[in-house]
Order: sequence, then C-alpha cells, then structure tokens
Amino acid sequence: MNYRTLGKTNLKVSEIGFGGEWLERHPEEESIRLIQHAHEKGINIIDCWMPDPKSRDIIGKAIADCRDEWFVQGHIGSTWQNGQYVRSRDMKFVKPAFEDLLARIGGGYIDLGMIHYIDNMEDWEKVLSGDYSRYVHELHDRGIIRHIGLSTHNPRIARLAAESGFIEMILYSINPAFDMRPATEDLDSMFTGYDQQTFNGIDAERAALYQLCEEKNVGITVMKGFFGGRLFDAKTSPFGAAFTAAQLIHYSLTRPAVSSILCGYDTIAQIDEAVAYETATDDERDYASVIASAPLHAYRGQCTYCGHCKPCPMEIDIAMVNKFYDLAVQQDTVPESVRAHYEALSPTASACIGCQSCESRCPFGVKIAERMAKTAELFGV
Repeated sequence: MNYRTLGKTNLKVSEIGFGGEWLERHPEEESIRLIQHAHEKGINIIDCWMPDPKSRDIIGKAIADCRDEWFVQGHIGSTWQNGQYVRSRDMKFVKPAFEDLLARIGGGYIDLGMIHYIDNMEDWEKVLSGDYSRYVHELHDRGIIRHIGLSTHNPRIARLAAESGFIEMILYSINPAFDMRPATEDLDSMFTGYDQQTFNGIDAERAALYQLCEEKNVGITVMKGFFGGRLFDAKTSPFGAAFTAAQLIHYSLTRPAVSSILCGYDTIAQIDEAVAYETATDDERDYASVIASAPLHAYRGQCTYCGHCKPCPMEIDIAMVNKFYDLAVQQDTVPESVRAHYEALSPTASACIGCQSCESRCPFGVKIAERMAKTAELFGV
C-alpha cells in the first residue's frame, strides 16, 4: 500500500480508503471482518458519515484493538432522529449525535472532524457563524477533533473551504462523469444539458479547484469515485463505456491534492480488487483511452445510492430500492436473486406516498417518487 500526506494535516493516509456507508446492511460480524481485512491490506482511513448506531458500533469494534492505526473521518451534523438520518445544524441534535459518534468509535477523539455536507451558499454562511461553528472550533481547540474537514459535492463550496484558512482537508465527489459538469447550487439541475457541446472535457472550475487545493495544501479524500457502480457498466455509464476499478481509482488519484479514494465495499473480494490497484500496470490503470473513445451521452437523475434522500416518512430504504430497480431493468426479466433481495426489504417501494420530500435532499436530481412507482409496478409489490 502506498501512503500520501493529507494536505496540511500531515497525516499519512492510504491511497485506497474505506467508505463505510453500507456497513449496516450486513451482519455485524461480517462488516467487522471487512474492516479488519482492509486493515490487513494496509488501509488506514475510513469515513463515518453514517449516524445510525449499528454502523458506528461496527467501526468502533473493528478498530478497537488498533485505534491509533486508523484515521477516522467523523461527521458533525449528521444526526439520527426517530430512526432516520437527518442533516442538521441545530445544536440540540448536532451535539448529542457527535458525542454518540465519539463514544462508539472509541479512543476519545476523532481524527478528521468533518463539517457535514454543505452544497449551497446559504448553508455555508450559516455554518460559518453561530453555535455550530463555535462548537466545531471548540472541539478542535480541545483536541477532540484533531483536524477540521468539510464534505461537499460543489466545487464552489470546496473552493471557499480551501480558502478559509481553517479547513485542512475536503471530502469531495470525484469521478470522470462528475468532472465534466459545471458547479451549481441547484443540485437538481447538476446533470442536465449533457451533450456533445458540454461533455468535452473537465470543467474549468473543477480543474481550478484541484489546483487551488494543491497550492493551499488542502488535502482531498474522494467519495463517489465509482458513481455508485454505474461507471462499471457501459449500459449505465454516461460515457456509454465501462471503466474498471483500477481506472477509476487512478483517475481520482491523479487529480491534484487528492490523497485517498474512499471506496465502498460489500465483500472482501471488492477490497482485494481495489487494493490490487497498487500493483496494476499502466495499461490496466489507463482511463484516458476509455474517455477518448467513448460515445457522449446525455443523462440526468441517476441515483448513486448515497443515502442523502433519507429520512423517508414511510421508512423506505430508498437507496436500496433504487439499486435493485437498476439491477432489475438491466435484464430482460427480473433475476430471481434480485427479486428475493428486493422483496426482503421492509417496506418496499409500494409504501411510497409520493410526498417527494426525499427529492429536495437528493444531490443528483433523481425523480425518486417516479422511480418508486416504477419499481412497485416492476416487482409487483
């Protein structure tokens, strides 16, 4: 495993990291073993944006015997309210949620205290002042968070963070498709207008962001590097061409200021595939030829299964419903294995009441209510 310095934090993080968002979907012991296997392979950075107790307990138990060998990105403002994820700046929720994270992860500290998920100017300005900001700085001054970071999908917010002087690193969404799109505060329109004229190279603002972070020594860790798995399949890739894990990892790691890509894992084999990047040949890492020869496609509203659509008033696991729908429609008939996994969800898409509250939280403009109706019709439940 190769290690890189994460900007001005001076932490030596593994190039391949661990994105923990799917841990709660597996039995606890299975997920603990995934993290332990990753550690054995040299992975030493893990993101915990998830507020649910199960995910946090899994991480805490998995790293308990080697806490000082792990760097944890712990998010401030990701809260668990009535059994659902809620992004909040309200201190009556923010403070107990962070204290819960601290207790469950263990060690008495969080390496990278992340200002959680800012994508628009109004939220940025709110975070910069008031109780939330004071709380973050107090945690830092007391050594409870050792470094201050921020997570965003918007290059304009990332630029402000890099220029702030107090944010030391950024968790940012990077993949070849995202890099082709301009910044916007209206996330519902982020993926509109993809055509021959606009899909012709990295957006200048995004390229400038990476250069700025390099100049300011603000490190970047990468989320959504695989675009929710869509870039692995030509049918779902906006390029009309499939990439490999090694190519997408290489794409992220070749952006200026990037130190680590945090991949999501469901199996030990997926960890091994990601770590195999370290011994891949130049040809195996070559993403440029894929982009150069790919047909250009228009696309909009594609789910990356990130989970920010929560909470659902009907407690639907929207990300998983979307994932099984996408898997199903790629086949002529619904595979029985996919059907079984979907039917095991409780509730299923048929419970959707069409309130569309989830759509306002989706970073990618997915028409979730429409997809729920299509999924219920496809699976019959």
